[in-house]
Amino acid sequence: MNGEILYQGHGSLRITSKSGFVIYVDPFAGEGYDLPADLILVTHQHHDHNCIEKPVRRPGCVIIQNTDALVRGEYKSFNVGEVNIEAVEAYNSHHPKDECVGYIITLDNVKIYAAGDTSETSRMRKMSAENIDYAFLPADGIYNMDVKKAAECARLISPRFAIPYHMIPGGLFSSKIADKFTPSNRLIVKNGETIQY
Repeated sequence: MNGEILYQGHGSLRITSKSGFVIYVDPFAGEGYDLPADLILVTHQHHDHNCIEKPVRRPGCVIIQNTDALVRGEYKSFNVGEVNIEAVEAYNSHHPKDECVGYIITLDNVKIYAAGDTSETSRMRKMSAENIDYAFLPADGIYNMDVKKAAECARLISPRFAIPYHMIPGGLFSSKIADKFTPSNRLIVKNGETIQY
């Protein structure tokens, strides 16, 4: 069985490991909440990122929210089953540094960076050494950095694939914004599409 990343829309992802371990990140948009969750991750408490009631949950499902992941200025790491989760900084003028996180999720020897709501951070400047496979970067230019800045961050991070998300408030895909996301390692994924790894 392949691992799979379903882009549900907006900032919402469903990741399924090769063994069937299911992770939801920032549940809010789209479909596909019927696979029972083993782990739910929330980057911050805005309503379009924290709908933890949406996914069906397996017994023993673990929920990690920003308040668990960032405690008194310290970014935490977690091991849940076969998955390692590292919280990293996320911030901009609309998202206070002490209330938001991104996550680096490692499973099946694959690293997925779900940036959450953010603009460029100091951590991004160190990420090229971390061998990120998939980096999801917000690009709406309203509540987060715009697509040009997201492309610059993609070059900083140097993931295997850089994916713009959170392009329009409410979860719609914008081909106009996606077309302006220009790093050489870009991967465009529309709402409801999956990445097999």
